[in-house]
Amino acid sequence: MWEYEHSIETGATPEAIWALWADVPTWGTWNAEIEKIEIDGPFAEGAQITMTPPGDDPIVLRVAEAVEGERFVDEARFGDLLLRTSHRIDRLDRSRTRVVYRMEITGTGADEMGPQIGPGITADWPETMAALAGLALR
Repeated sequence: MWEYEHSIETGATPEAIWALWADVPTWGTWNAEIEKIEIDGPFAEGAQITMTPPGDDPIVLRVAEAVEGERFVDEARFGDLLLRTSHRIDRLDRSRTRVVYRMEITGTGADEMGPQIGPGITADWPETMAALAGLALR
């Protein structure tokens, strides 16, 4: 298994963060690694998201879990690998919120492939999360 986690603290409310996550068609406004994105229904468990990074092939994600105002988990399969990304909101106090992203790569070959592909996937998380929090503050 390969894993990576990044978190930030912000003055944005959990409701504001959740509203941006739930509005999948606008993810590209705060995530520069999205050229095009579509969802096949409401932002809920079982939904399929098709995300196209700039100059790359589309990636199909499945929303494996969604708890409004708290967290969602998406999963992508690449052959025998499962890439599972958890997005979590922790209210620290009345004025501070922690946002946590965590990726786990499991499956056959994850110990070898995870370190090869994981860092490239997660490299933009600090910038993406900062943009998300900045937009949620508005």
